Formats: sequence, C-alpha cells, structure tokens
Amino acid sequence: MPGYELIGAEEKNEIDEIFENGSILFRHGFDQIRNNCFKVKSFEKAFSKKFYNRHSLAVSSGTAALRVALASLSIGKGDEVITQSFTFVATVEAIIESGASPVCTEIDKTLNMDLKSLKNKINSKTKAVIVVHMLGIPSRMKEINQICKEKKIFLIEDTAWGCGGKIDNKLLGTWGDIGTFSFDFAKTITTGEGGMLIFKEKKYYKKASAWHDHGHENNPLLPRWEDSRTSSGFNFRMTELQGAVGLAQLKKLKLIIDKQRKNRDLIWNEIKVLKNIEKRHAPQDTYDTADALIFYVNDNLSAVKCREELLKINISTKILPEAYTWHFAETWSHMPELVKSHKGKLNNAFPKSRNLLRKCVSIPIFCKMELSLPKQIKKSLEKVI
Repeated sequence: MPGYELIGAEEKNEIDEIFENGSILFRHGFDQIRNNCFKVKSFEKAFSKKFYNRHSLAVSSGTAALRVALASLSIGKGDEVITQSFTFVATVEAIIESGASPVCTEIDKTLNMDLKSLKNKINSKTKAVIVVHMLGIPSRMKEINQICKEKKIFLIEDTAWGCGGKIDNKLLGTWGDIGTFSFDFAKTITTGEGGMLIFKEKKYYKKASAWHDHGHENNPLLPRWEDSRTSSGFNFRMTELQGAVGLAQLKKLKLIIDKQRKNRDLIWNEIKVLKNIEKRHAPQDTYDTADALIFYVNDNLSAVKCREELLKINISTKILPEAYTWHFAETWSHMPELVKSHKGKLNNAFPKSRNLLRKCVSIPIFCKMELSLPKQIKKSLEKVI
C-alpha cells in the first residue's frame, strides 16, 4: 500500500503520449491513426519481462482477472473451487460467477491458507485452488503447489496484495498455473482499476485472451469485424489509459516495496519490545511486500483498544480488527452458494480463523511516512499492551 502515493509526472507523460498519437483509448485496432501507440500491449509486455513469463493478459480489474482465470480453465457448474476464509469477497464472488461452488479453508498464523484444512477439503469435485497472499505475506506456496500437483488440480494465485513478493526468490504469481493481480487504487501499484493474469501454458492464455474480449481471437489475418471465434465470452478489457498508468507504475514497483519494507521495519523495531505482542508469521525464505504490519495481541478487546488509541493520533488500522466482515467468509451469509457449500451454516464454519483474526491489529504501511510515526505508535500501544 500503495502506488497512488507516487503518482506523478511519469504517469502523466505516458497518458500524454496517447493524446499525442491519435487519442485512441481502445486497446485494439485503429492502427492507421494511433501511430503505433499501444499502451495495454506495452504494459503486458513489460509485465511479462518483469515476471519472467511470456503470457500476460491485462484486464479491467483484479476481480475480472479471477473470473477470466476460471473461464480459461473451463471451470463451471458441478465443480468445486477451494479458497481461504480470510480474503476479499471478490475471490469467492468470482467462483460463484463461474458457476462453480466455493469452498473455504481455515487459515493459520500466516493469516493465509491452512495446509491441513486444504487437504481435508479436497475431493473428487475439486478442480482448482485459489490461494491468496493476504496483505502482502506469501502463502505456503511450496507445500500448496505440491498438494495441487499430487491431486492433479489447478492452482491459481490471487496476488492482489502480493505483487513483487517472493518465496525462495521465486516471484508470487509464478508458482501456480495462473497468477492474478489487482491494480485498484489501494494496491502496491495502481491503474485506478485494472488487473493482470500470467499463464504458464499458452493454451490457457489464448482461451483467456479471447474470453475476456467477447470471444475475439484477434486473428491478424482478419479485420476485427470479421474476427474468428470459437466460444462466447465477456468484456473485461483494459483501457489504454489504464495501460499507460500501469507502465509508469510498474517501473516504480521495486521502489515502492523497498520503501514499504523499510517503513514497516522501522515501526516493528520500535514496538516489538512491548509485552504480549506477536508478529504475524511468514513462511521461511519469504520476501513480502509489507502492505501492512500485523501483530497478535491477547484478545479481541485488546485489539479494539489498540485501534481506539491509534485513532486518537489519526492512525487508522487496516481491516483488522475493525473491518474484517468484508474479508472473512464466516460473515458472508448473503452468498447462498457459499452457505450451501458449508452445510447451510457459516457462523461457526471457521472457528480457528475467527480466533486468529479477532486478536489481530493491522497497521497500513505507506511509502511516505513521518520519521516520528514509529514512536507515536509505540506510545499509543503502550497504553493498552
């Protein structure tokens, strides 16, 4: 969190190039008047280079990226897709929109997918797992990847919060069959809205490319109005304006993560001396994006009091402890498909996850931080813990 802090002349210059070269805002066609200015295609190419992947597809949002990923794998009615109970609603919404049944696992002290719970949820109907790198900390990808390979099920990485993170020096989003990314306004890099997919196999990339564009195969031998198609699809195209901003932001990814990690460490080094405080766990050999600094306290009352004290000095918390209802499957009774997948009840479906989340405090990390902030945070927390 977040690229929007560093939006500046670089993004404006990329956008200006569009208007200096025909003002074409649609990613396809109009070749005669756009002077070879293709911002979305350039963004995809740059993203592929950054992530050592030949097949990148830009889309209109991170949610769209998840939906397109499922479509490219032909996942639908009668299938089950497993994800984790602590994620944003979009992960489950994408599964529901595909026609498949969403199944959620417990989380562990990384606040990501619990391995034992995952193994227990897999059955003959399971076609894919969507693992989420919540708030910048990687999931246990080595183990999850191995489980999916052994069970011969697809692995999708929801890397909305993990863009640029690594395990064992391998980038998040490149472990599974498909990696999805979000560029909404509060993510590590932003295009306002927008998303990206990267694919290991070309056949799934080609299907996704057509599906996100109403089935258009963009056959170079045919004009667009006579384009070939083999299936229907939907419209999840990224605009040239988004692509332009994405190009500039991608160049800042390392700078953003470096700043966030530095500022996160400054805060943690100040508060770690407090008693009854435990830092969120992370898998071994993790390089996280430091989207937030999350720590455990003794109980929910302590967590709420921490938030109250931080608010007094105009420091908000992020999702935990105050706003996890949009990020915790136990509270999503408005999704009948999810309720049905969990035997008609959600209110006690994930007791381990609930117990962990209620004791968490999450401090958002910004690139631009006052040097006095760590001491202010410590002073506030000392009143509670």
